[in-house]
Amino acid sequence: MARSQETFNKKEIRNKKEKKRKLKVEKKAARKESDKSGDLEDMIAYVDEFGNISETPPDPSFQDQEVVAESISISVPKDEAAEPEDLIRNGIVTFFNESKGYGFIRDMANQNSIFVHINNTIDPIKDNNAVTFEIEMGPKGPTATKVKLKV
Repeated sequence: MARSQETFNKKEIRNKKEKKRKLKVEKKAARKESDKSGDLEDMIAYVDEFGNISETPPDPSFQDQEVVAESISISVPKDEAAEPEDLIRNGIVTFFNESKGYGFIRDMANQNSIFVHINNTIDPIKDNNAVTFEIEMGPKGPTATKVKLKV
C-alpha cells in the first residue's frame, strides 16, 4: 500500500494559508465598507494669521496689517568695523614648533587657543612669549595675524 503524499504538516500549512487568505479578504471588505472618503469640505484646512492650521475659515472682518516693504531687511548686515585698539589682542604662546612653522597662542581676554602660522609673525616667537596679535577667521577657525613680541 502506498502512503499518502500529503502529510500532516502539509495539510496544516495549507489550512493556515487558506485561513490567512480568508482573513485578508474579510479585512479588505471591512475597509471598503467603512471607507470614509471625505468630501472636499472635510479635506479643506485653513491657516490663520499666526500660521496655525484650523478647520474653521478665517474671520472676514479681520483686516490684515499693511507691511511696508522697505522695513523688511533682505540682506545680512555687515559687521561694523571695530576700533583698531579693539582688534589688537594680548596672549601667551603656549606651543610653537619652529621646524613645522605653526603654534598656538592663549588669548588673555577669553582664554581661547588661537592658531598661529610662522608666515603671520612679525617677530620670531618661542614658547611662553608674551605677544600682541590680531585675529582673523581662517578656513578652520580663528587665526592670529600680525604677531609681535609684547614690549
